[in-house]
Amino acid sequence: MTAAGPIRARADAVDRLVEADEVMAALQVRVGGAYPGVIAVPALLALVRKVRVQRIALTAMITIEDDGQPLSFRASVAPADDGTRIAITEWRLAASAWGNDGSGPDDIALLRHLAEAHVVLDAEQRVISGFVDGVDLLPFADSVRQAFGRYWTDLVTVDGSSHHQPLHWRLLDDAAVQIVGSARRWRARLLPLRNGGFELLLVAETVMANPGTESIAPATSTPDWKGLLGQNLAPALRLPVNRIVANAETIRTRLAGPIAEPYVGYAGDIAESGRHLLSLVEDLAVLETVEDEKFAPAPDQIDLADCARRAAGILGVRAQERNITLALPPENAASPAVGEFRRVLQILLNLIGNAIRYTPGHTTVRVETGFETGMAWLTVEDEGAGINPDQAERVFNKFERLGRIGDGGSGLGLYISRKLARAMGGELHVESAASGGARFVLSLPADASMQASALG
Repeated sequence: MTAAGPIRARADAVDRLVEADEVMAALQVRVGGAYPGVIAVPALLALVRKVRVQRIALTAMITIEDDGQPLSFRASVAPADDGTRIAITEWRLAASAWGNDGSGPDDIALLRHLAEAHVVLDAEQRVISGFVDGVDLLPFADSVRQAFGRYWTDLVTVDGSSHHQPLHWRLLDDAAVQIVGSARRWRARLLPLRNGGFELLLVAETVMANPGTESIAPATSTPDWKGLLGQNLAPALRLPVNRIVANAETIRTRLAGPIAEPYVGYAGDIAESGRHLLSLVEDLAVLETVEDEKFAPAPDQIDLADCARRAAGILGVRAQERNITLALPPENAASPAVGEFRRVLQILLNLIGNAIRYTPGHTTVRVETGFETGMAWLTVEDEGAGINPDQAERVFNKFERLGRIGDGGSGLGLYISRKLARAMGGELHVESAASGGARFVLSLPADASMQASALG
């Protein structure tokens, strides 16, 4: 069951799935349909019927529940003489399929967006399926297609390791790897899934790197502590803490032999503390990057409305779980701005993620965009308890939680987001919304070259 490229299928004149690649045919059966048979995924069936009736090609992101795990993919449907033809890409496990690996959901969502290879593994880290992008990864994509049942480490070279599988996943998480056919360096991230398997993400080191922190040490006897955490301590801490967590989990699950019940709880506490420490180290490393005076985001032409739709798509499953509606800018809306796409997406994942986390269920989170005096702006408004005027600045302070504890946060997200906004020549502030909730406003320099066409 492999899916390294587009998944192809065909439906006849009455919307029956009559031809399909193995992955699509298997999904059709798992969700209760027959093959051949009427398309069993309701959202896909509705899209296919609309294309067949209107005779126009359409594309949509679809999220479903597959064997208890949220799954998302992009379906492109085109009319054909004998029915419709379907192409499915971006076949991925949605965020809420992951277990607790210590990473924040927004951090994981950003990693998944930047990854150029997504490979689903079983509990023994053997390949089940994969989605691979990138021209220099074509040989790797071919390997994934033929690798069903093989260990993923057979497909790459893990730097500094001569061991063979099975190894505990935490000892391979964030490992540097080399891929045949690619001159780029890669990092492997392993995300545990609810069913005991994993999703393997391969992210180019050029993407993982923190720009603006490289500098030549001055000729002085005084140590230069800049970059100590992000460039040196964070990578050095990650491996030993991962080993602590791995050993604690081995003890907790009794893989090393029987132990008394109280010690199972102790091992669980050790593992949880280790995961929290890892998360804090990562937050502090990002904090160090944005506070470096040489930090400078790479300016580019972006569209705030498009960034908002992308961030909401990443967080859509979390919103659905809490019955929260995401009201987004319409597809034809555009808000051209100048900023670094990755950093803007990081800000929006934080703002929309916070709105989903802290607003009551069965409410609406609204995202709007526009222009004003040379600036493009975006607002995220929730229907929660709101933020008092005396808290409006405090909320952007380091480690500020406003009394909230136990939700796994570090209190650094909004501080980092404002630093990023200001580094890109913009601003981030909060105000009271008409609904009584909080309204966060992000502004960035407008892209004058594209603003006229957007308004037109």
